[in-house]
Amino acid sequence: MSESGTGGSGRGRGAPRGGGGAGGQRGTSRGRDGSQRNAQGRERNRGPQRGFTENAPSQRTRRADPARLVAFEVLRAVASEDAYANLVLPARIRHHGLDKRDAGFATELSYGALRGQGTYDAILTRCVDRPLDQLDPAILDALRIGVHQLLAMRVPAHAALDQTVGLARAVIGAGPSALINAVLRKVSAHTLDEWLELLLSDETDETKIASIRHAHPEWIVRALRQSLVAHGRPVDEIDELLEADNAAPVVNLVALPGLGSLDEALEGGATPGELVEGSALSSGGDLGRLASVRNGSTRVQDVGSQLVARAMAAVEPGTGSSTPDTEVGTEAGERWLDLCAGPGGKAALLGALARQRGATLLANEPAPHRAKLVRQALAAVPHEVWHVRTGDGREVGAEMAESFDRVLVDAPCTGLGALRRRPESRWRRTPKDLADLGPLQRELLKSALAAVRPGGVVAYVTCSPHPAETTAVVSDVLRKREDLELLDAGAVLDSVSLTGHLEAGHEGTAQLWPHIHRTDAMFLALIRKKA
Repeated sequence: MSESGTGGSGRGRGAPRGGGGAGGQRGTSRGRDGSQRNAQGRERNRGPQRGFTENAPSQRTRRADPARLVAFEVLRAVASEDAYANLVLPARIRHHGLDKRDAGFATELSYGALRGQGTYDAILTRCVDRPLDQLDPAILDALRIGVHQLLAMRVPAHAALDQTVGLARAVIGAGPSALINAVLRKVSAHTLDEWLELLLSDETDETKIASIRHAHPEWIVRALRQSLVAHGRPVDEIDELLEADNAAPVVNLVALPGLGSLDEALEGGATPGELVEGSALSSGGDLGRLASVRNGSTRVQDVGSQLVARAMAAVEPGTGSSTPDTEVGTEAGERWLDLCAGPGGKAALLGALARQRGATLLANEPAPHRAKLVRQALAAVPHEVWHVRTGDGREVGAEMAESFDRVLVDAPCTGLGALRRRPESRWRRTPKDLADLGPLQRELLKSALAAVRPGGVVAYVTCSPHPAETTAVVSDVLRKREDLELLDAGAVLDSVSLTGHLEAGHEGTAQLWPHIHRTDAMFLALIRKKA
């Protein structure tokens, strides 16, 4: 839950204080626009006006609070432009000049409204007199913002109502604001727990119950149940997993080995990471103020991504053993390949590790604009260590056969393992995406295996635990290939973690989990081509 933040006061930030004209005077005055107004500020000769809140007219908020406006703009961009909230939000915060407190409020409001969309829409269906798809999308987004404040944030109900209606008046119009006011009043009649009890009182389907209670589409609930079982976890962990998806993620930092330092971040309130060397958990705020972040030697990167990148670098080619990051575990002159490098987070970490070990890195990315991001991510690593190739990763195996000692395949996937960081993706993805991505994932893995030399290692990674994107891809590609060997990925992950016992391994592969490891749900398979 968030602190009350913007709008936490009784009247909400930006609402004018109460009070009419001079004590009880009943005369009229002429406003700046030439209209005649009485002592209460109302224009004369106007018919009855429908109220938007219980406040007197002079107390109604008539402008958009900047923090709530940012949240509204983020939801609108996500819905109408297919934008990603984590990319839109920082730009809107800077545009509106929010301070740290209001930026935190806008972040919680944006992400919370997006995460809870399914549950909130089920509640709104009970409070709106028409199907939700018949509402103007902007009105629906404003309603979702209001519902999240009322049911999941420590914002007083009157402030949530007044400020949301004020937002609607400012950016949508007076008519819609009246509808929003009426609907949100119905929503405020119950707490979230009471609404869930009402919605689920006659429901017996466990999948639908979990879908509404935890705001996940039903197909994702089924998919995550299947994923738990496929990776050796009890299916009754599903509620914990769904709850972890809905928890606001802590920002993870990594100092590029041999290049960056966490001192500045730790002095600013970050705490050392508990899972991997050179990591930290940020206390929030504008990380762009840190010089080490600006110059790229310290980066924002989920610790799960850090672990799988370090695992690829730690495996000793030709033996399948692993070597701690502090030792030179590779032969000088090794060539490494990041086959799907955009936007460059893992490439930057691999580049720094390659520099320490006398290796070089080729970062391949098919999309030119993402290849540019990869170059920017690698800028802090000496340029003689790395090169960026813009091209189709499926062609690398044929063009550069047996050229690399180790290859990372961070394959395009549904992203079901990063739902806490990309709250809108759960409502965008469909089961069809699994079928569409499967052939590409297999082709990329085959290309990587063609590109790696005998004795070399390929790391197949996805930010999804779904077996259709993980174990099924690996088993399909390894089938009938006697020259390939599946290594113990769980043991290698343990070797690069600070705890040494992540317990992520299952039948040769490894799966990290938000509810267990507090990371994204990263999957890792390590495959060695026999010499």
